[in-house]
Amino acid sequence: MYSSKPSIKHIGVLNLQGAVSEHMIMLSSINNVQTSLVQKTEQLARLDGLIIPGGESTTISRLIKQNGLLTPIQQFAKQGKGVFGTCAGLVLCGKTTTHNEVELLNLIDISVERNGFGRQVNSFETTLDIAVVGLQIPAVFIRAPYIAKAGKAVQQLAFVQQHCIMAEQNNILVCAFHPELTNDNRIMRYFVDKC
Repeated sequence: MYSSKPSIKHIGVLNLQGAVSEHMIMLSSINNVQTSLVQKTEQLARLDGLIIPGGESTTISRLIKQNGLLTPIQQFAKQGKGVFGTCAGLVLCGKTTTHNEVELLNLIDISVERNGFGRQVNSFETTLDIAVVGLQIPAVFIRAPYIAKAGKAVQQLAFVQQHCIMAEQNNILVCAFHPELTNDNRIMRYFVDKC
């Protein structure tokens, strides 16, 4: 089963729109983490990892550009620092998407189907067995995307209805669901250990 290393990790949550406070609360349940909210470029400098939370991908994309964060986040990832995109964050971390009004960060070699599982009324919960994380992990899907295509360097970690919903490539981790809306912090601990 999964266990965390003890050194202190500085993890930021992109604070532009979406499920920011829920990520902060979950991060606070992990002993070796110090958290901060990120809205400006200079706040990235002291971080080991950055979470791009779920929300509305078009809005978050626009605010990333407005705040001058597009290139700095790409450089942060190139330095080998951890980036975790959840739901809309998965969309933004991708290389291509079915809707081109969103400017993507291009951090992981995936093509994303936005709202792949349907609208809000099609939201659902399930449990996942994820080899690198653990068994029976609760997962909440709300207007969730899925990964339509993944490059060779991408490790696909979990599937629902034959669609990939969690993947990693080096220091980048993405999932189509909301781990922060459960009481299970194993996925978050897995990310922290990558940072």
